[in-house]
Amino acid sequence: MTEITPDRGASRNKYEDFEGLRERAVALRREGLSRRQIRDRIQVDNNDILNRLLEGEPPPEWTKRPNAKDDLRERARELRLQDLTYDQIQLELGCSKSSISLWVRDLPKPERRNPHEQAKLAARKRWEHELAVRDVERQRVKETARQEIEDLSDRELMAVGVALYWAEGARDKPYARRENVLFVNSDPGVIEVYLSWLRLLGVERERLTYRVMIHATADVKAAELYWADLVGVDHAALQKTTIKKHNPKTVRKNVGENYRGCLVVRVTQGAELYRRIEGWWTGIVASATGINVTP
Repeated sequence: MTEITPDRGASRNKYEDFEGLRERAVALRREGLSRRQIRDRIQVDNNDILNRLLEGEPPPEWTKRPNAKDDLRERARELRLQDLTYDQIQLELGCSKSSISLWVRDLPKPERRNPHEQAKLAARKRWEHELAVRDVERQRVKETARQEIEDLSDRELMAVGVALYWAEGARDKPYARRENVLFVNSDPGVIEVYLSWLRLLGVERERLTYRVMIHATADVKAAELYWADLVGVDHAALQKTTIKKHNPKTVRKNVGENYRGCLVVRVTQGAELYRRIEGWWTGIVASATGINVTP
């Protein structure tokens, strides 16, 4: 049987014009071809030679495979630049220290902290994690409770409105007869529920007046526009805003961009409505406690 040996001379001849072959390979690479496609086009089976032909030429984007650890790597580098140690980065990201070392080895090492500072940092991290867990649970409880309240019946809204007014509205005093229906609050949700209750009672919009009460240090104009938009009236329809002077000795907590003061809602010609509200409230008290209270 005759043994057939490969023609090594022919193989060598194929690579004699290396530069010409490289020009073809580079041109194909820049057209966006993959290594396999280039190999088949120029008929180069030797990977070492193919690597030399394509040396310095980046692969086209479509051939790059996404790396699942790219996001972790970037985050690890961010944390390292914040002077975190490998242990702290591992605690934060949950990946191995060997991977972290590979990702951040070109970055400067953080300054050494004394054990007391490291303990404080670790405690702060644990507390931040605990707060995050508590916040998730807090939101879960709130959402569950929200779903327990479905559409309110008219009778339920009636009782809610009476209780809301008796807690937050102006009330008559034996020493000062003022049977006015006047409601003041800073919570937009409370205002909307109150207005829904007035609509249930059949109070016409024309009988309602609105006025803003706010501290002088706040953005008065923005607050006026906010409340006018909430209740659905033109800004010009608001009564003159009441400006509260700030006592420099008092440390106020209700500050910031979300502070918009309070809205005063008044029902004109409201004496009879006030008497009915007081009567409704005494009825609620009697029903809840079994004790009759004379209005």
